[in-house]
Amino acid sequence: MTDSIALQVNGEAKTCSPQTRLPDYLQQIGLNPRLVAVEYNGEILHRQFWETTYLKSGDRLEIVTIVGGG
Repeated sequence: MTDSIALQVNGEAKTCSPQTRLPDYLQQIGLNPRLVAVEYNGEILHRQFWETTYLKSGDRLEIVTIVGGG
């Protein structure tokens, strides 16, 4: 049994614990889940699905930080 799974995040190899939910992972890497948009395996993942999305080995995430201002 492994204690970490391999992901690709913004093109870089990363790992996380099995059974990690997407919002928990975002917080673990220092991001505020309310201030990012996430592409999950090639598709924009709507926020309503984040709480039930558990990261799996081989998942690809593209995380974009939302910047306000003018």
